[in-house]
Amino acid sequence: MNLTPASVKFDIGGGREVTIETGKMARQADGSVTVRLGNCILLATVVANQKPKPGQSFFPLTVDYQEKFASAGRIPGSFFKREGKLSDYEVLNSRLIDRALRPLFPDDYLCDVQVLVTLISSDKEVMPDAMAALAASAALAVSDVPIQEIISEVRVARVGGEFVLNPTRTELATADMDFIIAATAKNIMMVEGESKECSEEDLIKVIEIGHEAIKIQVKAQEDLRALVGNPAKRTYEKPHQNEELKGKIAVFAQAKILEVAKGALGKHARTDAFKKIGEELVVALGELPEEDAPLVGEYLHDLEKEVVRNMMLDEKVRLDGRVLDQVRPLAMEVDLLPSPHGSALFTRGETQSLTTVTLGTPDDELLIESAATSNYTKFILHYNFPPFSTGEVKMMRGPGRREVGHGNLALRSLKQMMPGSDYAYTVRVVSDILESNGSSSMATVCAGSLALMDAGVPLPKHVSGIAMGLISRASDGKWVVLSDILGDEDHLGDMDFKVTGTRDGITGVQMDIKVDGLSMDVMRAALAQARQGRLHILDAMYTAMPAFRPEPKPHAPRMEKLIIDREFIGAVIGPGGKVIQEIQRETGTTINIEEVGQTGEVSIFSAQKENLDKAMAWVKGIVSVPEVGEVYESTVKSVMPYGAFVEFMPGKQGLLHISEVSWKRLETMDGVLAEGDKVKVKLVGTDPKTGKFKLSRKVLMDKPEGYVERPEREERGDRGDRGDRGDRRGGDRGGDRPRGGDRGGDRPRGGGFERGGDRGGSDRGGYNRPPQQSEGPIEGPVFDEQ
Repeated sequence: MNLTPASVKFDIGGGREVTIETGKMARQADGSVTVRLGNCILLATVVANQKPKPGQSFFPLTVDYQEKFASAGRIPGSFFKREGKLSDYEVLNSRLIDRALRPLFPDDYLCDVQVLVTLISSDKEVMPDAMAALAASAALAVSDVPIQEIISEVRVARVGGEFVLNPTRTELATADMDFIIAATAKNIMMVEGESKECSEEDLIKVIEIGHEAIKIQVKAQEDLRALVGNPAKRTYEKPHQNEELKGKIAVFAQAKILEVAKGALGKHARTDAFKKIGEELVVALGELPEEDAPLVGEYLHDLEKEVVRNMMLDEKVRLDGRVLDQVRPLAMEVDLLPSPHGSALFTRGETQSLTTVTLGTPDDELLIESAATSNYTKFILHYNFPPFSTGEVKMMRGPGRREVGHGNLALRSLKQMMPGSDYAYTVRVVSDILESNGSSSMATVCAGSLALMDAGVPLPKHVSGIAMGLISRASDGKWVVLSDILGDEDHLGDMDFKVTGTRDGITGVQMDIKVDGLSMDVMRAALAQARQGRLHILDAMYTAMPAFRPEPKPHAPRMEKLIIDREFIGAVIGPGGKVIQEIQRETGTTINIEEVGQTGEVSIFSAQKENLDKAMAWVKGIVSVPEVGEVYESTVKSVMPYGAFVEFMPGKQGLLHISEVSWKRLETMDGVLAEGDKVKVKLVGTDPKTGKFKLSRKVLMDKPEGYVERPEREERGDRGDRGDRGDRRGGDRGGDRPRGGDRGGDRPRGGGFERGGDRGGSDRGGYNRPPQQSEGPIEGPVFDEQ
């Protein structure tokens, strides 16, 4: 068995080498290749049926891109532990490949074609999506499936002011422009990407750089095809044609179609008028042979397209009566729904989007998982296209590929203006299309920007979008650019593209080019006209909502963020989460803590401001350092015979000694303080050895009248030799007598030992009496000064 593959290599820049190989894997497919860059390997296969299905009237191309988790040494996280339906990321890559490949096939080729691109080995620094179309095109190139040209696809990013081809994942994270370009050796086919307000000229530069790189990749595919013997493209059964019938239809319907096209009718009225022409045509043609009957609708549709295109090129007239660069009438309303956190209704002609915004906590973040990465995002946008928006009846299934693609374009466009990681909210935008007659994705961008500002999301600028079309005629070189295209104009053009951005630059682009030889000058003119339309819509948006709300609506969750030292994270969480759970339970808030470098980010969420303030104060108390001399509102946690333990700051407790409760001497704590009592205390110091807090209540109270301070006792130093002191027990001590020098040091006072004689036997406990100065009584009451 011979498994020796044929392969070609080329340099993609930066010393990185790409290898395309065929003949080793999936040999029963009509065409199969592997494409390798670093440790990233893609397997692409193509299989086409030999004959079209009976009655087939369109080209059934299926493209699926899938990443195997085994390619990165991972097991899928689903319940079944296997890959299931394609993720949104895989669907978006499938669409990129499909849009680049579809124009390669002949118009009359109607056989089923399936292209599968699979990631079988992953590299954490290589972005496989930029090589997927290269792999698919190479598989078609080495097959006998009839394609007219070879294409490829590259990513161009601007990193640090420099344009980089197929940047690494690390480089892409810091890029301010990210575009994928697909092209043949001669013509640009597709452009899609995002940027942080780039100029139109920057976009042109990206396209030119990408096209030069693609020419090298197309040459490599041609070399590979030569290595395998330049396989001949298969012949295929072409659909039946009748030129005589086509002529009859043109004679009957051409003038009627032009009359309707110039009528400036609404969508449904125009559809009905064209339908009536078709019905009259069928009657006029009479009974036709069975093989000719299906051709009537096809030829009539082609005639409609030709008539409308020529009308626009020759008379500069559009289907709804607008001039070429005119935007349809606009209507905008914000805050129209009482319960959502933000809402907007954006209407442009017969296209309408009702968009809502919901503010959530970090617990609501979306996990976006691919074979190589698992990342969370705090910005989510969903686009819904119900059938009633076009007056149709269809089954309500999950979102299709079109919905995923349109939503992604709106998300990428709005994301450029979203606040950074310091904005703790998770934001979900939902666009429900209520009417559609062209460019509902651009309506989503406009409505999304309005709704975000209505919700109080701090967008620095509005973002708008506009869908454009270009119609050209090779025979005489005429071309026109249409602004804000209708649904009926969408499929007429040679280039349809959507551009989003602010007043200062482009944030998103989706472009499909269907004509050969489109010059960059024409593209510049088209982008300039798109900018004019975008600015016109932005002016109306700023009138409707000049800036974002200064704060969220009353029923939206409030959020505060507190930056704390890393060492306090454990104190806020507590053992087993005890502290943070108690704060959330007692305040009705949601708290998230994230360690960032040497700090901790504490995000607190609540719909009630007072609860938010309470939780904020609680956390601040935990991380605050008590200051000597400060007065605190404390809570009695427990009562002991010798005092009470009080919590004077969240998580910080100290002993309020019985002698510091009141200026009056207390024999017991019974009836003085009870657990749960609120009491003001002053931090008078800390123990230098143990660090325990010394608290006092009495220093905050007025001294009783007549209170006599106990004098400070002087240090007595070295007591020296006191000689024979004789028998000190019993007998009359005889008034004043020498005591034998300085006594020095501290002696236990009260109850610690017996000093001789009958001293009254009182139990002094913790009560320190003022020293007696005379035998007589002291005038006035004596209070315990502790």
